Amino acid sequence: MKKYWERLYNGIIKENPTFVQMLGMCPTLAVTSTAINGLGMGIATLAVLTMSNMLISMLRNLISDKVRIPAYITIIASFVTVVSFVMQAYTPGLYESLGVFIPLIVVNCIILGRAESYAGKNKVLLSIFDGIGMGLGFTLGLTVIGMIRELLGAGTLFGIKVTAELFDPIRIFAMNPGAFFVLAFIIAFINGMAIKKAKKNGTKPNLRRIDGCEGCTNFACAGKKVSPEEAEKLMKECADKRANAQAAEPVKKDSEDNKTNSSEKKDNDKQEDKSENKSENKPDNKSDEKNDEKADESKVSDKDSKMDDNDPEAKTDVLAVNDDKKKDDKDKAKSSTGKLKKDKERQV
Repeated sequence: MKKYWERLYNGIIKENPTFVQMLGMCPTLAVTSTAINGLGMGIATLAVLTMSNMLISMLRNLISDKVRIPAYITIIASFVTVVSFVMQAYTPGLYESLGVFIPLIVVNCIILGRAESYAGKNKVLLSIFDGIGMGLGFTLGLTVIGMIRELLGAGTLFGIKVTAELFDPIRIFAMNPGAFFVLAFIIAFINGMAIKKAKKNGTKPNLRRIDGCEGCTNFACAGKKVSPEEAEKLMKECADKRANAQAAEPVKKDSEDNKTNSSEKKDNDKQEDKSENKSENKPDNKSDEKNDEKADESKVSDKDSKMDDNDPEAKTDVLAVNDDKKKDDKDKAKSSTGKLKKDKERQV
C-alpha cells in the first residue's frame, strides 16, 4: 500500500503539476476566473487522466513504440469526448463557461506526459493511483487559484458573497492578468517556505527550479532536482557527445565518397571491356560478310555458265538484262553529277 499512497502524495504535494512542475498552464491561467470553473476543469481532467492511464497501462505491451504517441492521443481523445458529453448533459452551465477548454484537455501535457513517462511502463493499479494523484494535484491548484481570484476580484467564494461589503473588489484579479499575479504570488510563497525550512535544517532549499535546468532539452525530466555540479557534468557530457558526432561526420563522408568512386571505376571498367569485345568481333563479322558475298557471286556465275551451256535463248536474255542494268547505272551517275553541279552553282 505504501507505493499507492506514495503516488497520491507525489501527485498532490511533492510533484504537483501546477505549482511544482508548472504543467497545464493554459487552463490554469484561462479558466480560473472563479473557483467553480477551476474545480470543474480539475475534476474533468482528473477523470480523463485516471481512465487514460488505466487503459494505456493495460495496453502497454500491445502498443508498438513507433505508434505509441498517436495511440495515446486517440485514447485520451475518446475519454475527453465522453467527459464532454456527460458535462453537457448534467452541468450545461459549467460546460458553457469552460467552453473550448474542455476539448483542449486532449493536448494537455499533464495527461500525455503521465501516459508516456509512467502509465506506459508500470502496472495498472499504480497507473490508476498515479492518475488520481496527479488529477487531485491539478484540481487543487486550479481551485486555489480560482478561489483567490474570485475572492479578490469579485468578493465572492463559490458564488457566495464574502468580502463584497468589506472592501471594493480588485477587478484586475478577475481579468486575465490576475491569473499571472496570483500564480506568481503562490509560487513565491512556496519557495519562501522551502527556504525557511532549509535554513532551520541546515540544508539547501528544495526549490521548484534550481540552477542547471535552463537550456535543458530533456523534457521528460519534469523538473527533477539536480545540483549545479551534476548539471555541469551533464552539460559537459552533452558537449563531448556533440563533438564526437561532428568529428565522425567527415569520416563517414570520406567513406561514402570512396564507395562512390570505386563503384564508378567498376562501371567504367565494365564499359571498356564491352567496347573491346565489340571491336574484336567487328572484323570477323566483316570477313564473314565478304565471304558470303563471294559465295553468292560464285553461285550466280555457276548458274550463268550452266545456262550458257544448256540454253542459248537464256544466254541472250541474261545479256539483255545486263545491258539494261548498265544503262540504269549510267543514268544514275549522270543525274548525280547534274545535282552536284546545281549545288555548286547555288553555293556560288
